[in-house]
Amino acid sequence: MHHPRSPLDWVASIVVHFAVILFLLILPLYFTSQLDIQRFNLTFLAAPMAPAAPPPPPMASSTTRASHPVPTRTFTPDKLTAPSFVPRAILATPPEEAAMGATGGVPGGIPGGQVGGVIGGILGGAVNSAPAPPPPVEGPKKPLVVGGDVKPPRLIYGPAPEYPPLASQAQISGVVIIEAILDEHGNVTGMRVVKGHPLLIAAALKAVSQRKYEPTYLDGQPMPVDLRVEISFKSQ
Repeated sequence: MHHPRSPLDWVASIVVHFAVILFLLILPLYFTSQLDIQRFNLTFLAAPMAPAAPPPPPMASSTTRASHPVPTRTFTPDKLTAPSFVPRAILATPPEEAAMGATGGVPGGIPGGQVGGVIGGILGGAVNSAPAPPPPVEGPKKPLVVGGDVKPPRLIYGPAPEYPPLASQAQISGVVIIEAILDEHGNVTGMRVVKGHPLLIAAALKAVSQRKYEPTYLDGQPMPVDLRVEISFKSQ
């Protein structure tokens, strides 16, 4: 049989455990080693480094160039000879002697040449034979607006417009105004409706597109024209 413990036993047990743990935590604080403050005041000095040795002087070249004898150049007609060495300097020929050409001509030259050559013969011929620059490309011409000095072009061919059946049944009549663009030959190349009944516009555009006008000239050159055309429709 176990007898229940009293609350005082529990309190005493807890107090003893806390006392032991507190003793174990405080005990190391009394045996810590003291810090040596003097060690941090010491300054470590390093010996100065010796200056770097100067770089060694460049080595003197002990090799000497051997003098090459200048070979004697011989020319063989109708045969190419490769040079045996590259000259350091090229002697310039005076312009007077260059213009006069080689004495006696060059072997294999053009027969019938002039003694002393022709000044400006090759250079002048190359310059004169250069092709002429192409003429500037002209952009599209701006259509002339009819009015003032520009008279309306004469109509050469113009079919009568077809009266739409739906507009005829509804007894719709009126005028359709179309702004047409004519090219240099008098053909209709563009159209824009300005005013007109919707049922009559399609028939008016078809009639204007089939028209042919006389070309319009300005300073002797054919020009495009901006022409306003009126197509009338009357109910029967």
